[in-house]
Amino acid sequence: MHAFDRFTDALDYPMYVVTAEADGERAGCLVGFGSQCSMRPPRFMVWLSELNRTCQIAARTDRLAVHLLRRDQTALARLFGGETGDRTDKFARVAWHPGPGGVPVLDEAPAWFAGRVEQRIGGGDHIGHLLVPEEVHHPADGGFPFLSVNAAIDIPPGHPVD
Repeated sequence: MHAFDRFTDALDYPMYVVTAEADGERAGCLVGFGSQCSMRPPRFMVWLSELNRTCQIAARTDRLAVHLLRRDQTALARLFGGETGDRTDKFARVAWHPGPGGVPVLDEAPAWFAGRVEQRIGGGDHIGHLLVPEEVHHPADGGFPFLSVNAAIDIPPGHPVD
C-alpha cells in the first residue's frame, strides 16, 4: 500500500452520480472525486476516469448533472458504479428526465445540480470538469444522510481503476 493510500483511506467524502448526454447517447457513473472549488462565482469540479464511458460522453457535451444519493440508495449507486454503460443501458432501469441542455437527471436523487462545463483539465488518470451551476434541486428540509465513500466501498467498479 502506498503511503498516500493510508491518508485517503481516512477520508469519507460524498459519492456522486454524474450523468451526461451527447448526440443521443446517455452515460452516468458513480464518482468519488468532486468538490465545490469556488464560492464567488460558484464553481464545482468533478473528476471522471479516462477509462469510463461517461468521460467519453462528457467530452462531447457542454453540460453535466451531479447527483447526491441518500445513504440507503445503494441499489442506485451499484447500478451507476458497478455496471458499465458499454454493456448496460442504465437509464432503461431508472426514472429520469431531461434537464438543462438535455442532461439526464435521476428522479430518485434527493439533491442534484446541472452545470455548464466551463473548463476541462487533465489530472493523472482523470479529467476534471469545472462546472458552472445552472439549475439546482435540493430537499426543502435541508440535509439528509448522503452516500459516502465508506458506504460505497464494497461496490466493485464497472471499469478497472488501475
